[in-house]
Amino acid sequence: MIINSTIQQWHQFIQSGDMKILDDILDEQVVFYSPVLHTPQKGNKLTKMYLGAAYYVFKDNSFVYKKEVIQNQQAVLEFETTIDGTVINGVDIIEINEDGNIIEFKVMIRPLQGLQKLQQKMMEMLEQNKT
Repeated sequence: MIINSTIQQWHQFIQSGDMKILDDILDEQVVFYSPVLHTPQKGNKLTKMYLGAAYYVFKDNSFVYKKEVIQNQQAVLEFETTIDGTVINGVDIIEINEDGNIIEFKVMIRPLQGLQKLQQKMMEMLEQNKT
């Protein structure tokens, strides 16, 4: 299945932080659903910005994928991390097109306190990148 290759590349990004990998796997019209934003973010540039910020927030916080469910052109990757003493559990829901490019990336997170900490850290990271 082509999605296995895409997910393997995604894991390579998580391990390395190489933003060029995102260029290879994100479709130009990808839609990103963030747990901290009310509206979907459309396009490669915005999606890459948010995924990059999330990578830097998570990379030093014991981030690990615990489970994967892959079927047809979709994957659900369950993750766990700890931020400031709060254990965060969530899922990345990824859909690809026939070329293997990610066309939809949705993140869901629990508990509420973890989501709030993530939101705070993400906003700090995005503000740093603006300056």
